[in-house]
Amino acid sequence: MEPGNSTKRLAIFAYGSLLFRPGFSYLERQRGIAHGYVRRFSQASPDHRGTHAQPGRVVTLVESADSTTVGALYFVEAPALQLLSELDERERAGYERVVLAVSTDVETHRAVTWIAPPGNAYDAGHLPAAELAAHIRVCAGPSGRNDDYVFRLERALAELGACDPEVSGLARALRH
Repeated sequence: MEPGNSTKRLAIFAYGSLLFRPGFSYLERQRGIAHGYVRRFSQASPDHRGTHAQPGRVVTLVESADSTTVGALYFVEAPALQLLSELDERERAGYERVVLAVSTDVETHRAVTWIAPPGNAYDAGHLPAAELAAHIRVCAGPSGRNDDYVFRLERALAELGACDPEVSGLARALRH
C-alpha cells in the first residue's frame, strides 16, 4: 500500500516525539486518529532518550482491536523521498516504516508512520508504571532527558485535545 492522495501530498502520522519535535517543514498539521492501535512505552531508546549502556523508553504503537491513538497528521509535498530517508534514520532503533489508515474529522488518509513491532531488537517489554517511572527518571541521551520526553508528549497530546492514559499515568508517576 502506497501513501498519498491525488493532491500530491504525503501524510505522516506522529504519535510520539514527532508530535512535539517534528524536525521538518510541513504544509499542514491536523489531529488524526489511528484505529486499532494503542501507544505503549515498550521500546528501548539507546540513541535518543538513553544510551546503549542505559537505554531510555519511548513509545511505539501496538495493535489493539478496540483502541484508538490520537496523534497528528503532517502533510508534506510528495514524494518527500529525502524526508522519508531522514525519518528512517531518526526512527532506526527497531522501528519500521509502515502505512496506516488515519482519520481526521472529515476523511481518512493513508499515512506513513514508524512502528517498532513486537520482538524487534529494542523491544523492552512492559513494565508496571512505578518501575517504568523509576527507569525513565535516570535515563538521558542525545535528544535529552527521558522524563522530558514523557512530559512533552503529555503536553502535545493536551494541545490536540487528547489524553492517553498510558502517557498521563506515567507523567503522574514521574511527578511524584
